Amino acid sequence: MEISVIGIVGAGQMGNGIAHVCALAGYDVVLNDISQDALDAAVALIKKNLDRQVSREKISGESRDQALAHIRTTTTLSELGKTDLVIEAATERETVKAAIFEELLPHLQPHTILTSNTSSISITRLASRTDRPEKFMGFHFMNPVPVMQLVELIRGIATDEPTFKACLAVVERIGKISASAEDFPGFIVNRILMPMINEAVYTLYEGVGSVKSIDESLKLGANHPMGPLELADFIGLDTCLAIMNVLHDGLADTKYRPCPLLTKYVEAGWLGRKTKRGFYDYRGDEPVPTR
Repeated sequence: MEISVIGIVGAGQMGNGIAHVCALAGYDVVLNDISQDALDAAVALIKKNLDRQVSREKISGESRDQALAHIRTTTTLSELGKTDLVIEAATERETVKAAIFEELLPHLQPHTILTSNTSSISITRLASRTDRPEKFMGFHFMNPVPVMQLVELIRGIATDEPTFKACLAVVERIGKISASAEDFPGFIVNRILMPMINEAVYTLYEGVGSVKSIDESLKLGANHPMGPLELADFIGLDTCLAIMNVLHDGLADTKYRPCPLLTKYVEAGWLGRKTKRGFYDYRGDEPVPTR
């Protein structure tokens, strides 16, 4: 099927990035959030990021203006029912995602495809709570969306081939590269990445190395662009903990047990960059390790 209008639920870090790349590719985008302030902030950030692309000669001024003209915002979730494809990018809590799909269902067109940007939650389970499990799949973008090239496409047990092909066509049109993943906890990227981050936190917890030495070791010793603790702060420690819990609960293997120190940071509200404190303190001119 031909997709021309894309609805995005959630105007946060992921949602605004998805809106950015879809609008730039010529799709009409309806961006939804419960907060008008969040929508206004998202559009302002999209404009800022598009302006940066113009200044770096990645896109033209005309392309920026056309992309912005393709984006419409709304606080009314039912307005997404008129779209061809819905990408849910709300907070990484299954109850929240399920409630969003339940509210959307009565307003959807028969052909509308439902997808979730979840980084770890079961696509099959989310799909089973809708009236169209065959038209439901995982559409997992990497952060930051305008920069990162990968999109994980995850089929639930009932996802049909036309749905997969329609989503694959969207990935190709927005200039990304897809990786097909089976519907198991964490999919591909987070199944590998999060245990590495969790092990880095254990290394800190057990006193094997400091924040600085752990991050420098992986940057210089494994040629990673960011250290694992720096990356955890960028992702959000609450998100890292949530994904580790999904892995631990879903695979029932003790190797996925979240480090107690990660739990402690989240309980303290030190969630990383977004709260100005995590494994680094971001309140000054330069990030300073907190341990």
